[in-house]
Amino acid sequence: MDPITLTDPAITASSGDGVGLIGYDILSPLLAWLFGSGPLSGGTAGVFGFLSALWSIYAVLAYIFAAACLYLYVYASVRKGQLDELRDELLAHSEQLYDEQFRTGPKNDRLADVITHIATDNPNDWKLAIIEADIILDDSLKRAGYSGASLGERLRAISPAQLQTLDDAWQAHKVRNLVAHGNDDFVLTRRLAEDTIKQYRRVFDELGVS
Repeated sequence: MDPITLTDPAITASSGDGVGLIGYDILSPLLAWLFGSGPLSGGTAGVFGFLSALWSIYAVLAYIFAAACLYLYVYASVRKGQLDELRDELLAHSEQLYDEQFRTGPKNDRLADVITHIATDNPNDWKLAIIEADIILDDSLKRAGYSGASLGERLRAISPAQLQTLDDAWQAHKVRNLVAHGNDDFVLTRRLAEDTIKQYRRVFDELGVS
C-alpha cells in the first residue's frame, strides 16, 4: 500500500521554483496590487487609485472643517452684534436719564455741569461731559430754528455762512458718536476730551449759550 500524503495549501505553498513556503504571506498580495504582479495587481493605476482614495478622504475632512469654521464665524458675528446693541442701549438709557434730569433746567446750570465733569480725573466723567454738551448743542440748534430729525441732520442743513463754528460742531459731534457708539479700540484721552469741550464751547459762544 502506498503511503498517504496530506498536503494543506494553508500550510505548504509551492513557489515557482518548487520551493515550499510555510504560512500565509499577506504582504505579497498588497505589493502585487500596488506595483503590478499577479491577478490583484493594479500597476501604476493601483498606486494612483490608492492616492485618489486618500485625496477623497482629505477633501471630505477639509469640507467639514471649513463648514465648522464658517459656523463659528457666523456665531461670533451674531454675538458681537448683540453685544454692540446692548452697549448702545445702555448708553442711550444713560443719555435719556440725563436728558430727563437736566434738559428742563437753566442753560447755565447744564453748562456748569459739563465743566464740572470735564475737570475731574475720571474718564467716565469726561464721556458724560461730552454727551451733555452734545445735548446742549442739539437744544440750541432747535431753538435757533434749524430743522432735522437728529443733530447730524441739523448740522448738515447749516452752511458755514450761517454758523462760523460749524466745523467745531461737526468735530465735537463725531467725538461724541465715538464715545457713544465707538468700538473697543477707541480711547478717550484727557487731551481729546478737553479739546472736544473747547470746540463745543466755541459753538455755544456763537449761539449765545452761557
